[in-house]
Amino acid sequence: MDLGLVTFGDLHPGVSAEERMHNLLEEAKLADELGLKLFAVGEHHRPDYLVSSPTTALAAIAAVTKQIRLSSAVTVLSSDDPVRVFEQFAHVDLISGGRAEIMAGRGSFIESFPLFGYDLHDYDELFTEKLELLLAIRDNERVTWQGKHRAPLDDAGVWPRPVQDPLPIWVAVGGSPESVMRAAVLGLPLTLAIIGGQTARFRPFVDLYLHTWHETGQAGEPRVAINTHAFVAPSRREADATFADSYLAVMNRIGRERGWPPSGRAEYEALASPAGPLAIGSPEEVAEKIVSFHELFRPERYLAHISIGAVSHADVMRAVELFGTQVAPIVQSETAPGPTAAVETQAIAAS
Repeated sequence: MDLGLVTFGDLHPGVSAEERMHNLLEEAKLADELGLKLFAVGEHHRPDYLVSSPTTALAAIAAVTKQIRLSSAVTVLSSDDPVRVFEQFAHVDLISGGRAEIMAGRGSFIESFPLFGYDLHDYDELFTEKLELLLAIRDNERVTWQGKHRAPLDDAGVWPRPVQDPLPIWVAVGGSPESVMRAAVLGLPLTLAIIGGQTARFRPFVDLYLHTWHETGQAGEPRVAINTHAFVAPSRREADATFADSYLAVMNRIGRERGWPPSGRAEYEALASPAGPLAIGSPEEVAEKIVSFHELFRPERYLAHISIGAVSHADVMRAVELFGTQVAPIVQSETAPGPTAAVETQAIAAS
């Protein structure tokens, strides 16, 4: 199982956007040096997150890294133009020597919709149509296409073309069965973000994806990635002292916007329990949690969202270093392919 990192580039008082951008590049360079497999940057259009243009940040990261794959997490495709998305990621792919990926999603935040003149009533329809166009552009140098929410294209050329052919496109979902099925029907890999609740509640989504993939006769093998919040320190006590307050502040800020009940230490402990999705603690404890994700979902990737809220850059860098040097070797050893893995996957698909 490959391990990688996700970040939204959180902003907080006392850290300027310029400093946070510098820190973001340092995090990516360290992840690359440690041999982690993916670095993914989110898209937001609000004051508490740095990156509104993932491709700009990824291009800068591409220029200072050598081997790590680079992705959005996510590109809010519903409120963007698929032509520009493809062109910009093609540039990242060219700069990086073929390391770019698009992780497309509908977006869990809605600020981009009014900002770019889209109606939230068209939330799902926009994503469906724009993903169709993005795939058409990926698969064809010249495109003829017509839809409802964008001007038609008549034998239009889209350049430059990326190094990779095809450019990888993943679909990111947070728990919508329709989105899971869409990814499978289109033959696209799936990233499942597990933020709250009990981890096992999300297993049916992976089952649905695998079942739909095989029922619709997709070529190749289905691909699944899992993303959760995580933090690593020398001990669980140190991890909690560094991470818990900042994490709860972020979750409660977002929760107030969405009408969720407030979260406190009891909710935090539930998320950090063996049944919850938060991977927190010493390297051994975090590795144990990630291995449990592997046993439950059999993903090919696990993506840790470490840099959250007002956790200091120094503490994030230490967590990333521990993740790469101590967590990763344990996870790799415990999740090395065995003779039963293929049999289990086939059984899930047939169920």
